[in-house]
Amino acid sequence: MKHTLSLFLNLVAFWLFNSGHNTAPILFLGLASITLVLIITHKMDVVDKESQPTYLTRNIFGYYLWLIKEIIQANITVIKHIWLGQENISPTLKKITISQKTDMGKVIYANSITLIPGTVAIDLVGNEILVHALLFKDIESLEAGEMDFRVSLLES
Repeated sequence: MKHTLSLFLNLVAFWLFNSGHNTAPILFLGLASITLVLIITHKMDVVDKESQPTYLTRNIFGYYLWLIKEIIQANITVIKHIWLGQENISPTLKKITISQKTDMGKVIYANSITLIPGTVAIDLVGNEILVHALLFKDIESLEAGEMDFRVSLLES
């Protein structure tokens, strides 16, 4: 039930954010379409802890703020190293061991690596991620484990 409620609240927020209209007929149509989506997803039995990970809600906004800060810092670093020339770039490919227990946590970690400029998660197998980094220091940063720790906090 809590996953259905989470889906309902997400759909309502999405509808209100995108419609831009608050007239009664538009709100009624929005409620009708959301109700139809909820009925269909309930009949398909696709609303569960994986499609609506409510356990992430508690810590996700703090993680988003930290990730945005990391993305901005990495953008500045990548631009600086590209302007300095090829001798300042040290492309590296390495497997990083991760501590996430759930598939959701592993995917969040891999996607977070890819969102950071200069790094790409290439493969995810078991508890290892193959990462390509523009700079060797980015691999060292991942091995230090701050991102791993922060994603693990989301899982708890």
